[in-house]
Amino acid sequence: MARFKFYIEYEGTRYSGWQIQKNAKTIQGKIDEALKTIFKNKEYEFYGSGRTDSGVHALCQVAHLEINTNFSPEMIRMKINDLLPYDINIISVEKAKPNFHARHHAEKRSYIYQISKRRTAFGKNFVWWIKDKLDVEIMKKACNEFIGMHDFSSFSNDDISGKSQKVLISDVSITVRGDLIVIRIIGSHFLWKMVRRIIGVLVETGRGNFSIKDIKNFLKISSTDIAKFTAPPSGLFLEKAYYEGESEIDGIDSFITVLPEQEYKKKL
Repeated sequence: MARFKFYIEYEGTRYSGWQIQKNAKTIQGKIDEALKTIFKNKEYEFYGSGRTDSGVHALCQVAHLEINTNFSPEMIRMKINDLLPYDINIISVEKAKPNFHARHHAEKRSYIYQISKRRTAFGKNFVWWIKDKLDVEIMKKACNEFIGMHDFSSFSNDDISGKSQKVLISDVSITVRGDLIVIRIIGSHFLWKMVRRIIGVLVETGRGNFSIKDIKNFLKISSTDIAKFTAPPSGLFLEKAYYEGESEIDGIDSFITVLPEQEYKKKL
């Protein structure tokens, strides 16, 4: 048996998330269909580094495939891509160690979220357009409250009886690029809807509806109030899964540019 490491990008708009589901179109499901077509009746194992929700995108999802085959990594990549729809792409495939597991060996993950300060004809599927003017400086200060080990029960829909909902967040940062506000969150793992609710709370703080003290309370006392502030999935991207020895990305350089510079306006 051989084991391969996959790097995958996808636009999640048309899909019900990453994980295979009955009677639903998913990213993993589409790749699984391609694998079955290519490898016929061969048994295989195919796992991703983590789930992404319906409508969420990935700049670089990592997965592993274990299968008995003589195909080279590049041949596997080409054959799968030939069968995939336009919004899913296998960036690369490489041989992996026999015991490599995309999910179990991931030490942390990073997500980025894009907020647009203006309406866009091209980027609707990739941003959350907010009409209100946001106080980005207070949002940056609020980011610091999430760093460290916290109980994120208030920020998740996960209903795991008796299981800890503590998550270690190593960094939350905000960068403004033209009409884009880009937020990156890096953590050990993430609960269901957790990232989108952190974004929602940061936005409400930027609107002046929440204070730093409110955020401290949300992290101390379990509450269902945050659910109504869940940010839409359109602006969310799984950016990277980190494995042993890999350093965190410095600066927000890998975001999707969906708001072209309006330099032509100066000439009108």
